Formats: sequence, C-alpha cells, structure tokens
Amino acid sequence: MKEPKVFISYSWSSPSHERWVLDLAENLMASGVEVKLDKWDLRPGGDAVAFMESMVADKTIDKVLIISDKNYSEKADERRGGVGTETQIISKKVYEQVDQERFIAVIAEKDEEGKAYTPIFYHSRLYIDLSSPETYSEGFEELIRCIYGQPQYQRPKLGKKPDFLNKEVAINLGTAPLARRAITLIKEGKNIAGAALEEYLMVYSENLERIRIKLNSEVLFDDQVVENITEFVSCRNELLQVITSAVRYLDQQEAADFLHKFLESILKYQEAPEHLNVWRETDFDNYKFIVHEIFLYAITICLKYGKFSIVAQLLDRSYYVNSRRSVAYLSGYECFYKDVGALNQRNSRLNLNRLSLSADLTKELNSTSGIDFSNLMQADFLLFTRCEIHRGHWWPKTLVYLGHFPGAFEIFIRSASAQYFENLKQVLKVNGKTELEKFAVDATQRGGHYYGFGRLGVDWKRLLNLDDLGSLP
Repeated sequence: MKEPKVFISYSWSSPSHERWVLDLAENLMASGVEVKLDKWDLRPGGDAVAFMESMVADKTIDKVLIISDKNYSEKADERRGGVGTETQIISKKVYEQVDQERFIAVIAEKDEEGKAYTPIFYHSRLYIDLSSPETYSEGFEELIRCIYGQPQYQRPKLGKKPDFLNKEVAINLGTAPLARRAITLIKEGKNIAGAALEEYLMVYSENLERIRIKLNSEVLFDDQVVENITEFVSCRNELLQVITSAVRYLDQQEAADFLHKFLESILKYQEAPEHLNVWRETDFDNYKFIVHEIFLYAITICLKYGKFSIVAQLLDRSYYVNSRRSVAYLSGYECFYKDVGALNQRNSRLNLNRLSLSADLTKELNSTSGIDFSNLMQADFLLFTRCEIHRGHWWPKTLVYLGHFPGAFEIFIRSASAQYFENLKQVLKVNGKTELEKFAVDATQRGGHYYGFGRLGVDWKRLLNLDDLGSLP
C-alpha cells in the first residue's frame, strides 16, 4: 500500500491554534501520512485560494482534513473575513464539487454545551474528535485508522445459518405468555411475582410431556433424538430468560426454593412413564440431555450473577427420585447427569470419532443462549470438583474443550481474594485452602483419566488456582 496523502484545511484563528494544527501535521507525518499544508507547501507570494482548491481537486490526495473550530465553522457558513483569513477554508461550493467521502472533519473545539463546531454543510456526517487532551490519543488513533482504511471494528465473516433454523420447529410448550408475565412481574417487584413464577415453572414442567419422542420406524432413533434436542432450543432459551430474572431480582432463598422444586419436578422425564410396560434405556435420551442442560444452565446463571447462596442450596439439597427400577430415593445433584446412549451410538454409527457428541451438541446449541460457553464449562468443572471432593460422581462433558482454556476459571481466579474465597468454600462445601490442597494431591495420585482431559488427567493445581487462593484481602 502506498503512503496515504492528506491535505489540511484550517482557519488561522490564533497562533496557538496554528501551533495545534502544526503539531497534528507533524504527528501525522511521523505516522507515515504525507501531509500537504500551506505552511510547508505554499511558497511566499503564491495564491492561497488557488493552492487550496488545487489540493482539494488533486486526485493524489486521499483525504482532506477539515480542522473545525468556532472560527472555521462561522467563516465556512458566512464566508466573512478578508482575504488571507479564509483562504484555507473549504466552502460549500468547493465541498460539493468533489467526492465528499474524501473529507474528514477533525474537531478542535466545542461550544459550551459540548457540541462540536462544524460547518452547516457537514452537520450530518461523522467526525473525529480531538478537542479534549484527555481523549486526544484515542481520537488520533481513530483518525489514523480512517486515513489508512483500517477501522478498529472489522466486519466479521458471514457465518452459516444455524442448523436449528433449517428445520421446521414443531415444539411449542405453550408457556410464552406465562414467561412474559412472570418476567415483567419479577422485574417490577410485584407481590404476585412469586406466584407467577411458580405457575410458569409448573406449567413448563407439565408440558415437557409434549416433547416425548414417538418412535418412527422410517427415521433412525439417534436422528430423532438430535432433531428433538435441536428443536427444543427456543423453549430452553425462554426458560433461561425466566430463570435469569428470578435469580437476579428475587430474594435468594425464594429463588432457590422455586428452582429446587422445578428441577426436582423434571427428573421424572429421565425415567419411563407409568403407562409404559416395555421400553429401552435410550427411549428417553432427549429428556436426559435436556434435563442435564437445564440444571447446568441454572447453576451457570447463578454463578454468573454471584448468587452463591442459591448455588449452595441447589447443590446441598437432596432431590426425590421416583424410579421404576427401584424404590424411590433421595439423591444429590448427580441425578441430573445421565449418559445419552443414543448419541454414543450415533458417534459410532457415523464414525465421527468425537470424544463426546453430547458435549459437541451442547456447544453447538449454546450460541443462542446468551450464556458464554466458557461459563458453562466453569459451572461443569465446579460441579465435577465438588463431587470429586465428596466422592460423588459427575461427568463434566463440556471439559472435553478444556484444551481451549489455558488457565483457571474466573471464580477460582477471583478467589485469590480471601473475601471472595468464602463464596467458593460455601459452594464446594470445604473448610479452607488446606482441604483443597490435600484433595488435589490425593486426586492427582488417583489419576482420573476422564475423557477429554488428555493423558495426564486433570491439572487440579492449575484449574483450582491453588497457589493464589485466599492470598489477597
């Protein structure tokens, strides 16, 4: 690329302003921009007006910088002043004779209300603001980028249409009006907000029956599972919005009670309903995937907004499981993870050789959730860690992508603060750093070659940020 060339048009308002213009010209030259300026390029006795007009019309000039202060805008509008005081000022007539995209207004002064001085003919266009010493460097960078045609914000490459939009969405839980009502009442702090939330969650749970897969001999079952999960995304996102509002605006104890009751109510979908006499373990795999995701997202949202009391309660409380394979029992949160056998079969059938097709699907469908995938990974790792400490079992499927995450997760980095570490202790249900250090040593010795973690297993010291935990006030 050739060096860009600019012409500077300015008003001889005062010696200090002329010095300001000279400084700007020198800075541009130092940045590889060739500057045409009357003080450098107009010889004594030369025609200033002719010089200015020739510069504006010169096709080798890439940009014309209009250094606009009060004096400049008034003279450009009124064409007042004698010869020698307005000869470097662009008139409306000159402005309209050439490509207007070549002009850049550079603001050197603003009025008492903070409005930029610009000629009337330039009012509707964007400008570069160099009027404040505090923001001069940022404005100068913007100017340089504009001259070189390298804006700070580049248009990203156009991606492909999301797969879930390529199929007709047949799933509708009929809960959208209840969702809008609950969110509005919660945000407005109405007395009936809790009742509205409870009604929404109850109906949502009951209507999950609508997504039960009806076996179709003409369609492979794993295809049905993937299609069902994909079509459910809009319903999932609706639920996440309601949960987010509840977590952010309700009392933490109240929110924890509602969420626990709701989460417990959807566990039944992982099991065979009472009316079935014959079934396969994989027949409810869409529910297994969806129930796990709902729980994982709920924990993620609570962590995102610092609602550690809700997280602790959801992890400390037991969940009633009424299974047809055994007597009813109480379980920890481990009950929210069930292996999705149909996806394992799909991985094998299509020779995909993926570490976890379930993790791949979660990541693919995360893009419309409004939750960063790294936050899901953080919640998954926290659930995994707590289970490992207390000898439970949680399979952290999203951590197959751990290779893309170089350091510790945010909650562990923030726990370098002793005050913040109290939150982590509450969630992990540990007494302090010493207990975590002992756990890390024992866990490392046991191994733990979980899929996706590589040959060496889990780097507990790094992921828990052990060296720095509680080291700051």
